[in-house]
Amino acid sequence: QVLMVESGGGLVQPGGSLKLSCAAPERRFSIESVEWFREASGKERELVAALESDGRTNYAESAKGRFTISRDDTRTTAYLQMNNLQLEDTAKYSCIARDKGLRAYWGRGTQVTVSG
Repeated sequence: QVLMVESGGGLVQPGGSLKLSCAAPERRFSIESVEWFREASGKERELVAALESDGRTNYAESAKGRFTISRDDTRTTAYLQMNNLQLEDTAKYSCIARDKGLRAYWGRGTQVTVSG
């Protein structure tokens, strides 16, 4: 089973920033589209940001103006830049990437904790 490799989570104070990464293991495939989800304790999973194959992006209202989803030129790594983090952003963040055949690949997630 191919799993995306997520990293970049951690503990940050309110107002701080983190940049999450979502990498195709061993660069096995090209990331055509990617979505970042988050799941906070006791809450339903929420779509935070999405990047389409043509470059279009979509964000949850809570993420607009603070988060930026992107992909590197090799299309093997996707990112979620998160600025001005707030307490309510605390959650486990996961990515789903799709290749040219629209096959989906999940990651195990990376924990983001905003506290201070």
